[in-house]
Amino acid sequence: VQLQASGGGLVQRGGSLRLSCAASGFNFDDYALAWFRQAPGKEREGVACIGNREREIYYADSVKGRFTISTDNAKNTFSLQMNGLEPEDTALYYCAVVKNPLAGIATMPGEYRYWGRGTQVTVSS
Repeated sequence: VQLQASGGGLVQRGGSLRLSCAASGFNFDDYALAWFRQAPGKEREGVACIGNREREIYYADSVKGRFTISTDNAKNTFSLQMNGLEPEDTALYYCAVVKNPLAGIATMPGEYRYWGRGTQVTVSS
């Protein structure tokens, strides 16, 4: 399993970015997918997650209504569209996957087996 995240950058408050995670080596249908972020001095937190059974979606309260997670099975990628960015969204963003989590969806970093390298998102005020 390999994951490669891209799309980070510097944006002003209120701007948008789209992160993409190029995946290889596994079948999307069997895996839960997620985006996490980690700001300096803070714990890694789940931003958006997709379960592998009913494809249920979880969003952290802080990003609901602004961020959208999606998949493109044909291209083996999943993305995070981020709108209305705030300085508080500044962090290193990671994509991650895990096969068949017990609950069907996983929202905690410790539940994920495979991680891509982070991509930096910086939002200026």
